Amino acid sequence: MKPSARVCRLFIAAALCFAAGCYNRFTENMSGLKELSDNDSSMLEASVFLESERKATLRNLVMEYDNRKQQYTINSGDALAITVYNHSDLSIEKTVVTTDGCIGMVLVGQLKISGMTLDQASHAIEKRLSNYIRNPKVGISLLDIKSETASISGAINKPGMYTISQGMRLADLVALAGGVASRLYDGQILDAVDYNKSVFVRDGKLLPVDFAKAINLGDPDDNIQLHKGDYIHLATRDNSMVYLLGDAKKPQRRVLMPGMGLLELISSSGGINETHWQYVIIIRGGVDRPKIYKVDIDAVLQGRKPNVLLKSGDVVYVPHDNITEYNVFIRKLFPTLQVFNMISTPMFWYTKI
Repeated sequence: MKPSARVCRLFIAAALCFAAGCYNRFTENMSGLKELSDNDSSMLEASVFLESERKATLRNLVMEYDNRKQQYTINSGDALAITVYNHSDLSIEKTVVTTDGCIGMVLVGQLKISGMTLDQASHAIEKRLSNYIRNPKVGISLLDIKSETASISGAINKPGMYTISQGMRLADLVALAGGVASRLYDGQILDAVDYNKSVFVRDGKLLPVDFAKAINLGDPDDNIQLHKGDYIHLATRDNSMVYLLGDAKKPQRRVLMPGMGLLELISSSGGINETHWQYVIIIRGGVDRPKIYKVDIDAVLQGRKPNVLLKSGDVVYVPHDNITEYNVFIRKLFPTLQVFNMISTPMFWYTKI
């Protein structure tokens, strides 16, 4: 069977594009890879966090916590030095608060000090010693904090709860926990983490941390200092997938690689059938709040329009022949009530990138 004129034209266009240097053999991406922006009329994402806004929000949340951070209180596991002035025989170079929150001293006996500040604990010891010493003066120094911990979970080699020392930062905790986990994906050993879906929770609030900048670059704005009770979850790359359905040679699910575009996804499946419709459909946002994007794939293949940068969770559907099959697909994919809402809403057209 001879190839159709349409297929021949697409093949020639692709060949010319490669010959003209549109393909970067080092990155394996077509040049002109375009990500939708806030100013793009065919934008999919209605709410995008601008970088300046993200950093300002992060700074404000960190400052808000620091301003109302409570004074340190003693807890089990903390190491203290206790000085009884003018009575060196009663002083203790180092004592560790027991699991039940107590310390032991000569003349004082067992004294529960967990939950107290250093000043409160000093006064409690002085009160006990006053039964034996006139006007005792006690000073307490903090040697080591074992009670202040932060937790890290997800795509990390040693998830768990870790003691945080003074000045410890996010990247330090990741290193302490054995670093980011790696896994085998599509025959390659890659980091298992999806930084874009990872979360940093402090005092019940999400901090908009750029994990890639914090962990890989040590950016001081994002590599923030840790505090007691911080919770970090590094999302796994398993959740960072894209899907190709419909009139493709090999419909599939693939791990979303950095910089992956529509052309890379299609080429990895062996291409699309010659019976495909002129447009492919990108469904972004999941079935709960979907946004539909109509892409002129013939124009992309011919180099008349740039490649489209994919995002995690994108479903790329290649309809067969015309819009009829697309309508059937939509009706099967989404609940009936949502279909009526979507039909009444104009589609986003890929025309002004």
